[in-house]
Amino acid sequence: MYELLIILAERFSIIALLAFVLSKAEFFKKIIYNSRVTKKDLLLTMVIFGVIGIAGTYVGVPIKDAIANSRVVGPMVAGLIGGPLVGLGAGLIAGVHRFFLGGFTAMSCGVSTILEGFSGGLIRKYYKGEHVPWELAFVAGFIGEAVQMLIILTTAKPFSQALELVDIIGLPMMIVNATGIAIFMIIIKSVFDEKEQISAMQAKIALEIASKTLPYLRKGLNEESAQKTAEIIYNSTNVSAVTLTDKKKILAHVGIASDHHKPGTPVLTKATKEVLKTRKIRIAKSKEEIGCSHEDCPLSSAVIVPLFKYDKVVGTLKLYKGGNKSRNNVISNTEIELAKGLGHLISYQLEIADAEYQRKLATEAKLNALQAQINPHFLFNALNTVISFIRTKPDEARALLINLSEYFKHNLKNVGKYVTIEQELNNINAYLYIEKARFGDKLNIEQDIDENVLSYYMPSFTLQPIVENAVKHGILPKGDGGTIKIKIKDKVDYISFCVEDDGIGIKQEDQQNLLRKGFGNGAGIGLYNVNERLTTIFCKECSLVIKSEEKIGTKVSFKIPKAYLKRDDVYEEIESVNY
Repeated sequence: MYELLIILAERFSIIALLAFVLSKAEFFKKIIYNSRVTKKDLLLTMVIFGVIGIAGTYVGVPIKDAIANSRVVGPMVAGLIGGPLVGLGAGLIAGVHRFFLGGFTAMSCGVSTILEGFSGGLIRKYYKGEHVPWELAFVAGFIGEAVQMLIILTTAKPFSQALELVDIIGLPMMIVNATGIAIFMIIIKSVFDEKEQISAMQAKIALEIASKTLPYLRKGLNEESAQKTAEIIYNSTNVSAVTLTDKKKILAHVGIASDHHKPGTPVLTKATKEVLKTRKIRIAKSKEEIGCSHEDCPLSSAVIVPLFKYDKVVGTLKLYKGGNKSRNNVISNTEIELAKGLGHLISYQLEIADAEYQRKLATEAKLNALQAQINPHFLFNALNTVISFIRTKPDEARALLINLSEYFKHNLKNVGKYVTIEQELNNINAYLYIEKARFGDKLNIEQDIDENVLSYYMPSFTLQPIVENAVKHGILPKGDGGTIKIKIKDKVDYISFCVEDDGIGIKQEDQQNLLRKGFGNGAGIGLYNVNERLTTIFCKECSLVIKSEEKIGTKVSFKIPKAYLKRDDVYEEIESVNY
């Protein structure tokens, strides 16, 4: 028995070598990965594992008109990886072959082979994991061979000869074949783990590339962003060239063949045109399949991935192999999977960029609408003041018109834009000049401004409505007038803004509703609009803070981190930070 065990183990090594070679086959990997398996793949698996079963018969050891063999390994493994139908098919191939070899166990061995292949398939069907673990495969193989021994004892004649045979081959075949099936499953597990490792590596590379390309693709797909993206992908991979196109022309090409794959030229290759038309990934394995019109093009293989935005094809990403850079000029499976992942990520980034752009347009429209609501508050009051001065104080009226002109010139020019804090203060001073002309000594102004913050930018027309509310709804209703204090202070990480008055204050029950849309027809509207601008452009932490006591006064303050208020930058640059 011991000698038979050694012989069977030695001969099984041939089957194990075949299993290793088989594990590199693409159809085999597809079945293991459960990836778009076709009927052709399943049929091929049946035949190959049936042949492995036949090979197990031929490398067996003849004993007493029977064969101690490893035939069951092929059909049972076929079932364990492919399911009942595949296991049954492989079992039929190997089992029928064994039946026609003859011998007093021909029927017993043929039937048991079919049953073991089918039982392996049932285990695959009802096992919930990604793959059947080798421990379970070992147990299944051991029990399957034990059942085969029982079938031999119950069906083979004469019984005495069957009993003698089982006594000799039973335990060795149960151990060797169960071990063989387990080894097969370990090899399959290694194939699965290899894919997981490749996927993890691809995911890491893809995420690193996505992180680097995001700042450029936020501007959409154009020649500038495509060039930067292509350079990043090229430097992060081992491909020979990277191309990005839109639906009509090449946007960027980095790597070999740059002499004729030039940005701005129409799409050159037939394969790319096909991808744009069919919306499907195309793998070109030769220069002919790429279909470049340039006769001496060194590009020899490629993977071409469509790029989408809201389910519409907007371009392609192409990874090429060829020339002298790579050790082989065939695009690898790893690079194909990487291209697919990058295609998805770039498509998502383009959708995000478009969504951000639409949000920016909506925000600007909203701010312009809010601006339009705020401006009439001051305009009507200012015109009334000028009218009242025209006859009695014409020089004063002229000065008022000049201030009014400058005020509206500033606002019309900078609607929805950023101005320096100094410009915003100049605008407020123009407003206050007109209001002081109206109310004289009833209105006093104090300012406490840190000069080093004057060159920082802020949204135009933010402080003026707060000051206007302090004048109209705080000081003037008081009768004997009062003082408004404007403070802008540098607080290291942020700049604080505060408008404080000693006017009539706000009722306690109204304070909590001041920033609610639709509340009131005076101070509530102005403060709500300003608060909307601050929280929409910046963040919730930049919202207005209102403290007020009746007959004592009101204090309205807010703060903005300096990260939002760039010094000496143009509006467009700040805009890209905020949106």
